[in-house]
Amino acid sequence: MPTTLTSEATTVWTGTLAAGSGTVTLDSSHTAEFSVNWKARAEGVANTTNPEELLGAAHASCYSMALANALASAGHTPTSIQTTAAVTFAAGKGVIGSHLLVSAKIPGLTDEEFQAFAQDAKLNCPISKALTGIPITIEAELG
Repeated sequence: MPTTLTSEATTVWTGTLAAGSGTVTLDSSHTAEFSVNWKARAEGVANTTNPEELLGAAHASCYSMALANALASAGHTPTSIQTTAAVTFAAGKGVIGSHLLVSAKIPGLTDEEFQAFAQDAKLNCPISKALTGIPITIEAELG
């Protein structure tokens, strides 16, 4: 198992910010290609992504992995962990926050114990650490 891994994605953009558009390709996995443009970023457009949605995907998956790892290290096996990361962008300001909405099923865990694991994963997942310049909030529910 490698101790370091570099993952790559490429965007090709044509035109100005407001009138242009681009395509994001996940180079390392070769699993997807996405259209991007300013309108999707500033207003939201169906079938077109934006950097914040991609950042949300990274944050949600990283958080779920960090939580699963912390739980396993303490002897708990989650039945399921569902994480949504809502990343907010404000034109002229940039990314202003990420809100994690977590729902998990973990046999034998109290809500108080779960909340401690949830907070720890929020602080220690690598993407959360990369986002230290913005507020990260969380709502975690044990189901």
